[in-house]
Amino acid sequence: MVRLYRVILPVSDIEQASNFYASIFGIPGARVSSGRHYVDCGGTILACFDPKADGDSFTLPPNPDHVYFAVSNLEDVYDRIKETGCAPSMEVSKLSLGKTVFLCQ
Repeated sequence: MVRLYRVILPVSDIEQASNFYASIFGIPGARVSSGRHYVDCGGTILACFDPKADGDSFTLPPNPDHVYFAVSNLEDVYDRIKETGCAPSMEVSKLSLGKTVFLCQ
């Protein structure tokens, strides 16, 4: 059996990232070091990682593409994302494969 365990999401501000994900998902996650904040997404860990806050001398580029989350309350999450000031780059839409999504950066 194979399952996805952890996704590293490089961030430039660990406080801002942890507050953002706590506000949109309604779960606080856990600070595991000064530059790492983990959010359990149903058995897969979203690991927000700020190397500078962890005392590392290197930086990481942002992820090159999207990270998709499955939620049971898409409209609620969409509204909470807009409340954070994040402007969706695609409104809630139904895709040809039957999935309903929205995108934001």
